[in-house]
Amino acid sequence: MSDGYEILRSAMVKRLREHYLIRNEKVLDVMNRLPRHRFVPEAIKHQAYKDNALPIASNQTISQPFIVARMTELLELTPNSRVLEIGAGSGYQTAVLASLAGKIFAVERIPNLASEAQERLQKLGFHNVTLRCADGTNGWEVYAPFDGILVAAGSPEVPQPLLEQLKVGGRLVIPIGKDPKTQFLIRMTRTANGFQTEDFGACSFVPLIGEHGWK
Repeated sequence: MSDGYEILRSAMVKRLREHYLIRNEKVLDVMNRLPRHRFVPEAIKHQAYKDNALPIASNQTISQPFIVARMTELLELTPNSRVLEIGAGSGYQTAVLASLAGKIFAVERIPNLASEAQERLQKLGFHNVTLRCADGTNGWEVYAPFDGILVAAGSPEVPQPLLEQLKVGGRLVIPIGKDPKTQFLIRMTRTANGFQTEDFGACSFVPLIGEHGWK
């Protein structure tokens, strides 16, 4: 069914493919289908497919489409993947993950965001997401280990519980930086002998608040 945003969505995906060189066609296909405008405040719906982050409730943001695509691509998901998402926010990144992976366990620190995201995801027919309100820096040990962990907020260092909850062969994608306003996008892959770390360049996220993040 048409929702009136097909042209804007298509232009967003064209930019992801041609300008940002996102190569995972499955990620691009999902983002070409998902109604991003359903995840932003009513007053800025018309800006949903623009090339920037947007404000949502509680001084949080919905990430720039490029960042959503890049972080998702770096996880290298399969339909059997079990994924932990820290910082569900409006639920848009959660929906992208849930369209590609088998089971998503999402944690959001702010109660009203958590309840609104859950309601939004249910209305859109996502039944493979378990979402709770908690301190995401502690992960979600009862459902570990995970094939992928995505952290949608900037941390001064990688929270130790998240490393411990990553499966061997699994990938953790997280913005890291000692300045709360600027970070580097890091991917850590767990090996039999430890962790392999890759740096994918500068980014800017809201701070990761919690026991193992910013206080």
